[in-house]
Amino acid sequence: MPSIEFRQFGAADGQPVIYFHGTPGSPDECEIFDLHGKQHQLTIICYDRSTIAPSLQGAAYYQGIADEIAKKVGANPVDFIGFSIGAFIALQVCRAMSGKVRSLHLVSAAAPLDAGNFIDAAAGNAVFRLAQNHPSAFMWLARVQGWLASRFPGLLLRMLFSSAAGEDKVLAEDKTFRTAMTQTLKTCFKRDSLGYARDVIAYVQPWKATLADISVDAHIWHGAEDNWSPVAMADFLATALPGCSKNTVLDGLSHYSCLYRAAPTICLAIKTLS
Repeated sequence: MPSIEFRQFGAADGQPVIYFHGTPGSPDECEIFDLHGKQHQLTIICYDRSTIAPSLQGAAYYQGIADEIAKKVGANPVDFIGFSIGAFIALQVCRAMSGKVRSLHLVSAAAPLDAGNFIDAAAGNAVFRLAQNHPSAFMWLARVQGWLASRFPGLLLRMLFSSAAGEDKVLAEDKTFRTAMTQTLKTCFKRDSLGYARDVIAYVQPWKATLADISVDAHIWHGAEDNWSPVAMADFLATALPGCSKNTVLDGLSHYSCLYRAAPTICLAIKTLS
């Protein structure tokens, strides 16, 4: 498999940390870790999954990412951070890395839909149901979203945040955040919509049974007001992951606001392992 494009943040030559961006999302999302990474001597790497050939699916997709990480970090211990649907990808790559991941931080994590009645409480339930039941129609929707991201990214951003809850409402009004998210959406769809669609279609399939295989030390960070990944998802993951040692639910926070709040604490926690 050709090398996967990536962006690097934090220290130039520190402890390696792999960040798994959300869906829709891109490595631009990882910018918020840059300062904290520098402070704690962490090199935070985010692979752009949209640059992986769309033909690579399922176990081969996760193994391809795992192989790329192994080439990058060598014999060094590595820590993972997974955000939103990126948490699902991080969990599957953990399985493929056979115990080589030291710690895993799941932020605003999307739990398996076959593990409970989560979908009704999720703001994106219509999209998830479309991907589950009519993947070809979902692919059409993904192309429309990609077209919007390239032509009218501000409109797509307003659509995505129309249901914002908790502190995400405040973030959605912040000019710096809007600028960063607009760039994230542009990068997500810069090639096509196939990488985005691959992650969503994989996510909505049953994968609850895979969690029992993941014994890495896991920490969960979740906003109590999250309506994209309802807090019941965090509660489920905390009980389903054999290695989960911490489930932190943050009052008043939602999806992205949890990521912003948790970022410095996660970097400190990873640094203390060194």
